[in-house]
Parts: sequence; structure tokens; C-alpha cells
Amino acid sequence: MTQSITPEQIDAILPQTQCELCGYKGCMPYAKAIVENNEKINLCPPGGVSGLIALAELINQDPSPFIEDMQQKAKPFRLAVIREAECIGCTKCIQACPVDAILGAAKQMHSVITDECTGCELCIAPCPVDCIDMVVVAEGKINSTLARTRYTARKQRLENKQGNAIENNIPDQKAYIQAAIMRAKNKKSPL
Repeated sequence: MTQSITPEQIDAILPQTQCELCGYKGCMPYAKAIVENNEKINLCPPGGVSGLIALAELINQDPSPFIEDMQQKAKPFRLAVIREAECIGCTKCIQACPVDAILGAAKQMHSVITDECTGCELCIAPCPVDCIDMVVVAEGKINSTLARTRYTARKQRLENKQGNAIENNIPDQKAYIQAAIMRAKNKKSPL
């Protein structure tokens, strides 16, 4: 592969579903693996044959050995749809969505923001009541720029949240709360 190709150039071609079907934790890690480890270019089913050909052209590789395989594993564009009447509000789908395309709160009905769903299917497995369907969308396409932006924002938010928990030195919130209750009781009790 030409050394001047960057992961960002590869990532720009990938569909930004962040589905992990390639075996990597998102599109950018897969892009880095292609550049740094000469990973195969046929691991992205959502990219389909057109994505495979675009990657091959960018890195100057013959796509023909991979075309038949990609035709078999390519996926049509699909969106998640929550059967809202069956949703128990567990928030597991929200936690799994890599682009924050699901709205809801604990013990409340959840809904998918269809314009922002990438069809990654990561919300299906954690749903304890199996109330999420993947619906094929004719003429559907992912807005890869929006998906990349939302994925990056979510990743940053989660990293900041984790960093704040460490920074505040509250690894065990229950113990912290119990200690605060004890301090409050000690202040109230006469000596």
C-alpha cells in the first residue's frame, strides 16, 4: 500500500455505521488497521461492493478477488424501529447506540431518530424484550458526515464522563453516598 494514504482518507470512504461487523470498534479503527496492518479491504458489509471498489482505488489494490464475497455479505440499508408499545424503558439500546440515535429515559418509552440511525444493529442484542426491528429502507443512505460527527461526540462525552468520575475520585458511588449520610448523621447527633 502507498505510505501516503492516511486512516482519515480510508475513514472518509467507510459508511460510518460504526457497526463493528468488520471486527473493529468502529470505522476509524478499521481504517487504521488497513493503513497500519494491511488489513483486508472486504470487511465492511455496509460499504458493499461500491465501498470495496472505492477503497481498492484509493489504496491501488485490485478488488476483484473480494467482489463475490462482498456481494454475498453486503447488506441493504436498514433502520432500527422500536415497537414502542413493547418497550420497557430499560435504556440498554440507548447505551448501545454508537451515534446516540435513540431517545428515551429510564422506565419510559424509547424512539429511534430515523434520520440519525446508521442501521448498525448494535441496539438489538441488549434489548431484553426483543422490541427492535430492522426495517429495510428503499433509497436509504447514511449521512456519513453526520454519523461520524455524532459518533465522535458520543465517544468524547463518554470519555469525559469517565474522566470526571476518576478525577472526582468516586469509583464507588454507593460507598461515597453512605459516607455522606454518615457525615450528615454525625453532624446532627449531640456530643
